[in-house]
Amino acid sequence: MLRNSDKSDRSGARAVAEIAADRPVDRGKYDRRPVRSTVEALEGNKVKLSVEVDQSDLEHAIDGAFKRIAREVRIPGFRPGKAPRRVLEAHLGTDVARQEALREGLPEWYAQAVAEHAVDVIAPPEIDITAGEDGGEIAFDAVVEVRPKVNVAGYDHLRVVVPAPAVTDEEVDAQLERLRSQFGELRTVERAAVDTDHLTVDIAGSVGGEPVEGLTVDDYLYEVGSGSIVPEIDDHLRGAKVGDILVFDAEHPDPDEDDPISFRILVKEVKEKVLPDLDDDWANEASEFETLDALRDDFRARIGAVKRVQAMMALRQGVVEELVKLVDDEPPPALVEAEVERRVRDLVHRLSHQGASIEQYLEATGSSAEQLTGELREQARSAVQADLALRAVIEAEGITADDDEVTAEIERLAQQVDQKPAKLRRELERGGQIEAVRSDVTRGKALEWLADHAEVVDDEGNVIDRTLLEPPPAEDEATEPEEPVA
Repeated sequence: MLRNSDKSDRSGARAVAEIAADRPVDRGKYDRRPVRSTVEALEGNKVKLSVEVDQSDLEHAIDGAFKRIAREVRIPGFRPGKAPRRVLEAHLGTDVARQEALREGLPEWYAQAVAEHAVDVIAPPEIDITAGEDGGEIAFDAVVEVRPKVNVAGYDHLRVVVPAPAVTDEEVDAQLERLRSQFGELRTVERAAVDTDHLTVDIAGSVGGEPVEGLTVDDYLYEVGSGSIVPEIDDHLRGAKVGDILVFDAEHPDPDEDDPISFRILVKEVKEKVLPDLDDDWANEASEFETLDALRDDFRARIGAVKRVQAMMALRQGVVEELVKLVDDEPPPALVEAEVERRVRDLVHRLSHQGASIEQYLEATGSSAEQLTGELREQARSAVQADLALRAVIEAEGITADDDEVTAEIERLAQQVDQKPAKLRRELERGGQIEAVRSDVTRGKALEWLADHAEVVDDEGNVIDRTLLEPPPAEDEATEPEEPVA
């Protein structure tokens, strides 16, 4: 967008300024040339960069413009690109080259000013050429929206609820019972059926007199209480005996179907599952452990490891959610829309790797494009707020990432993509992405800081002992050193 202060109609300057505004700032792309610039804070989370370009820089840019023009125009007596500047000036005048120089130079001069003042821009600028469009030194103003700083007072004592990491005896017993049930044997009984019994039945299911595919089968082995078909079947099989014929209707599991399913079930055999005794012999047969206590300890350790991971994941997610609650300001639309676009690109990329399109995804999920965009925008809004809040913590606590930490992160990323770290670093450097890696490392350290300083409680509000969130020491570390021999 252009607001030129010299003339009412400056279509050339308008085009130049709009091109400059649309180009992203790449601080590492441009050769540094001296420009004089100042920065002024404005209302509405914006700043104004006032830039003056030396005449020598402008002449250098105009000379380069003539060289580019020479390759595109035909001058009698000269091969393409060989016509000297004075000949081109005589044929074309200086205005064309000056406009070309502005078109190429403005983005570079703007980027130099942004880098000089470390302006964290989040949107294209509004550039206003204030002097030099027709002659003389160039001066322009660039008004640009910057990343806001948010207030996160109270970030240093967040309260986060996580699943209790302590392992209960009931959880260990449940695991033992699941393993024990795999070694059970079915034995025919002459009594009424109860839960966990396995019944051999003939099932006939129909809707409106027409058999339902998959619900008409003979000699089907069904576990009472499993609920694997419809709940009404279990209700009628409880208490049933051999020879009973059960006729009843059940609600169709498909919500789009109005008519019920009519069932006719013949009970042909009742078997109970006989489980082995919980003793050392069974533990030795069912596992690599010689005793039941050793097997129980192994289950406790495995469950504990899973619960620790779950608790730590909940803690990291929880500190972000609690941190975002401290942010009262709405995130800038420019950042939200950029995050939405990033998420859309990421979704399309993932789908393409699965051989699917966004249209197929919408059809499979039963969503519309508007619903998907709305969901992504809400996710983007929360992500932007979390990013701004983490930046505030990073600044408040002076959290940084040193070169060794960046190198370690690049090595980790290289392992993920099966690439040599040196090659990945070169690619990141060429793309100007090293600072993005540093930023990711810093964000991770900020999350760790928040997690370390948060109050961690379970669902009932009981403070959790943080040692329960830490992995157990390695066996060699856990062994007490022997006393030295005198």
